[in-house]
Amino acid sequence: MPKPAPEITVRRATPADAEALGRLGAVLVAVHHQYDPDRFIAPTAATERGYAGFLKGELARDDAVILVAEDRDGVLGYVYAALEGMDWMSLRGPAGAIYDIVVDPDRRGAGVGRRLLDEVLAALAALGAPQVVLSTAYPNEGARRLFAAAGFRPTMIEMTRPGGGG
Repeated sequence: MPKPAPEITVRRATPADAEALGRLGAVLVAVHHQYDPDRFIAPTAATERGYAGFLKGELARDDAVILVAEDRDGVLGYVYAALEGMDWMSLRGPAGAIYDIVVDPDRRGAGVGRRLLDEVLAALAALGAPQVVLSTAYPNEGARRLFAAAGFRPTMIEMTRPGGGG
């Protein structure tokens, strides 16, 4: 059973959060790889460091938002989103795009993900996002319920097949 999350703070991530972001990013990679190892990359010994470096670099973007949820024990989760312009490939106008939202597996079910989602939606609105889009792994029913409860609706389905002939 998850620990209760009574005193959660959500704030902008800083470079000092890189280690926690990397750890949680590696969790995200591992969970997705478990869902479908043919579609999602496998975690490696370098995943935490690579993800930490990537997100640390994104902190400098004026059009990106990385928020962390923390309590007295440290960072429990994060959300990463950014503004995107017109996207002809997706047949979509400008939007805020949520790329990652992840909560430490031991802390799920206590409202941390919903807090992160609400806060990033407010941050994207403040940046002028006319709409917000996201993708989630098809088997991730918990995430789909969370997003639906926040007003998201399904609009696209990604389909994958192995490359090559036939």
